Amino acid sequence: MNYNIFAEGDASFEDATFVIYGVPFDNTSSFRAGSRWAPDEMRKMSYNFETYNPDLEVDLAEVPIHDMGNCDTYASVEETLEEVYMTSKQIVDAGKIPIMMGGEHSLTYPCVKSLGKNVGFVVMDAHCDLRTEYRGIEHNHACVSRHIIEDLSDKYVTIGVRSGPKEEWDYIRDNKNIRAYTNEDVHSRGIKAILKDADEYLQGCDKIYLSLDMDAIDPAYAPGLGTPEPFGMTPREVRTVIRHFAPITAAFDLVEISPDYDAGGITSGLGAKLIRDFIAAKWKALGH
Repeated sequence: MNYNIFAEGDASFEDATFVIYGVPFDNTSSFRAGSRWAPDEMRKMSYNFETYNPDLEVDLAEVPIHDMGNCDTYASVEETLEEVYMTSKQIVDAGKIPIMMGGEHSLTYPCVKSLGKNVGFVVMDAHCDLRTEYRGIEHNHACVSRHIIEDLSDKYVTIGVRSGPKEEWDYIRDNKNIRAYTNEDVHSRGIKAILKDADEYLQGCDKIYLSLDMDAIDPAYAPGLGTPEPFGMTPREVRTVIRHFAPITAAFDLVEISPDYDAGGITSGLGAKLIRDFIAAKWKALGH
């Protein structure tokens, strides 16, 4: 087994439908650093699982997946984001589906940017991430959603959100281009009702970008997180969201696992499994 690549990620770039890459960067992490190690940990854990997905009737051994390795990163946030943008744009321009494994959530911004205009953004996240800057850094991981809303996407959906200062909640209430579904909404209304609302709101978007900050999941299921927040979503609810949006998703990322706090690889394994589920759901939607 070659643990340097994601399981089944040995197709060539030219032949691949899905292109996975890692970004080992966590320079703006504000509580528990270490998400830079997550891409390689998810690669290792990906070999734990069978290739066949019985729910979706997809065998990943038959899906053309290319793991292009990890992006170069720099001390500068801006230089790193530019490198990620160029990597994602290369994949998009080649007509393939990029899957970014973070690293911290600031890395999502250049990935969304690479899709161009009229992009609907869907994120599962415990935190609002709506600051204009944090600790003197504009593109801090705590600011990613604010910059995506203001710069890149007219339609923004967040699911599972439950943490942020009052100013961020006020921003949500005052902004008509935001649909925020808290985890209390998920619990009381059910995830299917929320997805129905989100579908209606996202109509008219040319592309959908789907981002999973793993702290959307309750830390009882995913303890290895940079900023764990109790009372979160279940893995099954997150998987439902992924399977629902995969058919219309142009790019996907999974971020904010901190392996140093992940006894037994529980969170890294869950992350790898959810990436595999996204690939299977998208592949089936493509008619295979």
